[in-house]
Amino acid sequence: MPDTGLSQAFWYITLIPLFPAIGAFLNGVFGRKFFTKKVIHTIALGAAGLAFLVSVIAFFHLLQVPSEERHIVVTLYEWFVPGTLLVKGHLAQISVPVEFLLDPLSAVMLLVVTGVGFLIHIYSTGYMADDPGYHRFFSYLNLFLFAMLILVLGSSFLLLFVGWEGVGLCSYLLIGFYASKDSAANAGKKAFLVNRVGDLGFLIGMMLVLVHFGSLRFLEVFPQVISGNFQVNDPLFIGICLALLVGVTGKSAQIPLYVWLPDAMEGPTPVSALIHAATMVTAGVYLIVRCNALFQMAPQAMVVVAIIGAATALYAATIGTTQFDIKRVLAYSTISQLGYMVLAAGVAAFSSAIFHLVTHAFFKALLFLGAGSIIHAMHHQQDMRYMGGLKKYMPTTYWTFTAATLAITGFPLLSGFCSKDEILAETYASSLGGPLLWLVGVIAAGFTSFYMFRAWFMTFHGEERFDEHTREHLHESPKNMTIPLAILGVLSIIGGIFGFPKLFRVGPLRFLDGLSIEHFLEPSIYHVAKTGIHHTELSHAVEWGLMGTSVAAFLIGLGIAYVLYVKRTDLPAKIADAIRPIYVLVFNKYYVDEIYSALIVRPVLRFGEFLAWFDRTVIDGVVNGTAWMTRTISSGFVLFDTHVVDGLVNGAAEGVAALGRTLRRAHTGVVQSYVYGALTIAFFFIFVFLLLFT
Repeated sequence: MPDTGLSQAFWYITLIPLFPAIGAFLNGVFGRKFFTKKVIHTIALGAAGLAFLVSVIAFFHLLQVPSEERHIVVTLYEWFVPGTLLVKGHLAQISVPVEFLLDPLSAVMLLVVTGVGFLIHIYSTGYMADDPGYHRFFSYLNLFLFAMLILVLGSSFLLLFVGWEGVGLCSYLLIGFYASKDSAANAGKKAFLVNRVGDLGFLIGMMLVLVHFGSLRFLEVFPQVISGNFQVNDPLFIGICLALLVGVTGKSAQIPLYVWLPDAMEGPTPVSALIHAATMVTAGVYLIVRCNALFQMAPQAMVVVAIIGAATALYAATIGTTQFDIKRVLAYSTISQLGYMVLAAGVAAFSSAIFHLVTHAFFKALLFLGAGSIIHAMHHQQDMRYMGGLKKYMPTTYWTFTAATLAITGFPLLSGFCSKDEILAETYASSLGGPLLWLVGVIAAGFTSFYMFRAWFMTFHGEERFDEHTREHLHESPKNMTIPLAILGVLSIIGGIFGFPKLFRVGPLRFLDGLSIEHFLEPSIYHVAKTGIHHTELSHAVEWGLMGTSVAAFLIGLGIAYVLYVKRTDLPAKIADAIRPIYVLVFNKYYVDEIYSALIVRPVLRFGEFLAWFDRTVIDGVVNGTAWMTRTISSGFVLFDTHVVDGLVNGAAEGVAALGRTLRRAHTGVVQSYVYGALTIAFFFIFVFLLLFT
């Protein structure tokens, strides 16, 4: 059990989500009428900055604790006690406390969420400076951080699920921030609905855990899982893991529920950076790693995880090669990189998955913020066919975007190379992976190099493809936008130090062993005996060969992009014409959205239309026919006044209609109204409870 003294010493971690919550409340309630823009962003930045500062303090405080004791639980209060539950033939008392868990895994996630989130907040003060919804934007941004921090710090499946749903709500609000645009409103709804499908899987998995283990607290469930009382590949574990995987495919945009993420670019660009780099999409990867004990007990389910990750990495990378919207290219890049993280988790390389999550947060936030800087300078132009030659107009954006491009494409020893190369090596060596999945990962890396350098050349090099008016107004972004770019640029270059390849940790570089994220995360990764999962020890020759293959993939992608978009710019159109059917298929994203629309969306809409017709025609017909029959029959009775019957029938109809009109007013479609209503009802029941039982 966690040490009580340590729990008291770490009480201050409760402040980490509290600061963004206060910022969201103040700007959301008072920002529009009472605060200036300076006050609004001071509150928002202060909330995010303080959360980051406390996270740093907690991280270094945790380092002072012995490794085996790095599971600190801070209890706030007892949430509710649902009573007893039949678990394995015995009645078990169930309690659901609100408590936070600080361990190496949550500590790393705290630094990523608050650190990168804080830089995005700073950047937003410049990007959103002229937006009329300034207060609303920063309120939502703080709320997003709050929800993600609850997800990361939650010590139980249920509290994690609260944060899980919170980031889903915030993504809906921020993707659809420009609600007057149909495309933005539709993208927000799409993200919300697709994730509800994934959330159903999460709920099923959570209920299975509760029923079979009698608790939802991680530190009570996982020790039972690894106790030796269960068989490896027990259908129970396979079912739980596959159910949780459905949730992962929704939040972390994997096949088949990835379709919401490319449309998420409809939100403001800082939102894209926050979603793609530090918050929502990392939640699924975090869930798998947090539940690593469960997944290790279900190797068959882990194989499915690995296959989905590898397939998603390659699939999304191919689509990125044909897109022209710079944000859409980056969106498919995110899906592909998330595929690498899921692949790593699927081959039991859990620390490698988190390492790539960290480095990806650096270079993907930088790529989106760099794209925002370009879009900001070009009056919201996002099509790369109307760019080119921007290097001389935007030098800071150019060099920082270059650093991120080199990192994501695998330039040797930069952050992305270190983390992705580790995943590929672990995949090759794992009994759950092997050469085939490794090869898929390498091919995806080659595609990544191609489409990212394609975007880099089309945007910053070659001829200028914009008009004179745009040229006259081109300028570098202000300091509050370029400073975050510079910081993220440095992190994109040096971030690999936390997982530097073991081949280079020799001589004076041996000290890097102590900085290894793999070593730091060990207390959060359970060692489950007799699962059959193992990683072959690779010889130096094999490691050099794998690393050389990764570098070759990087160089091939770069070379092809250089030839097609610098030396022979006429070739892309000729190649597209030569393979027209394939090009059209990939350009249209394999028509997956259209297939989903035909098989799912339209049938559901038609069913809804049928129900509406049934209500108007059949139900109303029965009601009207019954009323007519009643009046007809009653007219034959002398002692029964027809007016009384009419009054009864019409009165009943009018009563139902009046009730409908009253209830209709409660359904405004405004999410905030529903939240206020829910809170009002909750406070009412709390009041009644206190009145009756205290």
